[in-house]
Amino acid sequence: MKRALLVVVAVLLFLVTVVTAGTADTLQKTEVLKAIKDNTLIEVPTGDLSNGAGSSFFVGRTNQPTGSIRRGFIAFDVAGKIPACSIVKSVTLTLTMKRSVSGSQPIELHRVLKDWGEGISSSQGGKGVPAAKGDATWIHSFYDTDFWTHPGGDFSSKVSAVQKVSDAGIYTWGSTPEMVADVQAWLNSPKENYGWLLLGNETAPKTAKRFASRHNADVSDRPQLRVNFLQPNDC
Repeated sequence: MKRALLVVVAVLLFLVTVVTAGTADTLQKTEVLKAIKDNTLIEVPTGDLSNGAGSSFFVGRTNQPTGSIRRGFIAFDVAGKIPACSIVKSVTLTLTMKRSVSGSQPIELHRVLKDWGEGISSSQGGKGVPAAKGDATWIHSFYDTDFWTHPGGDFSSKVSAVQKVSDAGIYTWGSTPEMVADVQAWLNSPKENYGWLLLGNETAPKTAKRFASRHNADVSDRPQLRVNFLQPNDC
């Protein structure tokens, strides 16, 4: 009887040791990432307008009679900041909306399916300026040599997150299972990290929203991606 009791105690001690070691060998961390590129796709069939280095990017639809749609693109260097074998637990995207002429509008995140560029074009408003070499435009993923399969960008139809945006201020998307899956996929396969497209209300005019880009003069207004993850010590 005593021998059996000693065996049970030994097994319990072993299990406690294993669980404790497993917990101690895994660290929970948070990284706040800065955007490495962003841009605005401006709806013109010629694909010769962009805003790669502008202080803002635009999402939604303007009041112009033609070419009124705007789509924002943004990407972060996930694999460059988070160890490769980490497990992503939660993700939030924070943007600062600087100006709006409309009421509350839903802004969706969609995973981009093709690489795209940010050139040196810079516009102070939503009309854009002539695209520079390497810019993403309505028809180009990289101006003026590479093209989208579909004008307006190649992106997943699945919504990764949605946030209603109204007056100027700070807005946060996530965390959602879809955002976590996107970031985990970018960590596992860095060459397929093309970021997110921000899709606004394109069914009605005067729904466009203006967000601070990574080039904005106010550093605190620039986009941020907060990633919480588990990192094994032997990672």
